[in-house]
Amino acid sequence: MNENEAVVHFRVIRFVYEAGLKLRMKTIPIASACVLYHRFFRENKLDSYDPYLIAATCLYLGAKTEEEQHVNIRDVVNVTYRTLNRDKPALEMGTTFQQYRETIVNCELFLLRSLQFKSVVYHPHKFLLHYLKYLEDWFDPFTWKSVPISRTCWALLRDSYHSPLALRYKPQHIAIAVIYMSLLCHGVEVPSNRVSDSTWWKVFKEDITLNEIKDIINEIVYTYDMETALQT
Repeated sequence: MNENEAVVHFRVIRFVYEAGLKLRMKTIPIASACVLYHRFFRENKLDSYDPYLIAATCLYLGAKTEEEQHVNIRDVVNVTYRTLNRDKPALEMGTTFQQYRETIVNCELFLLRSLQFKSVVYHPHKFLLHYLKYLEDWFDPFTWKSVPISRTCWALLRDSYHSPLALRYKPQHIAIAVIYMSLLCHGVEVPSNRVSDSTWWKVFKEDITLNEIKDIINEIVYTYDMETALQT
């Protein structure tokens, strides 16, 4: 993936988050939409398809794959159209609305075929929640409450979906790297980590290495660098 393509994908994922929040979608369905989008463009060229149409379809499909939430196709059409066309009025029930609706419905079937009907996504969220609960017991209560380690972890995990990180690393490894990065951000060390027989991250997942943790962190940092570049 070249730099121009990376910028396009970053902007489209930002669109996914904006539209998903407007649709009042929960965290996991939005994250699923992001992963489905990245999966599709791992196998297909960016200049062959409209990335925003694929993203809108991934939002609809992402909500479907998560049983906890259902999003109406009419709402997906209205919200994604208005998010992309801020200077235009909302769509009325008519030809344009029906055409856009049918395009998303048809694109959903195409997307599923392209993904070989593999629409299930395994996320780091449950592992992160589990690891943070254990980590809290290792810290003294004052430090844990005074330093927003958990909040930073969840923010980093959310932002990590701007890159195709989830396609290359195990969800457990991403969760550990996010915790490691959060600890670095706040200048905090896990108690007794230096004197213990095993590092704290090996306790959670034996097959992870420090180099892999650093690689994941570097990729997350790159997304923030891209965000900064787009704002300047």
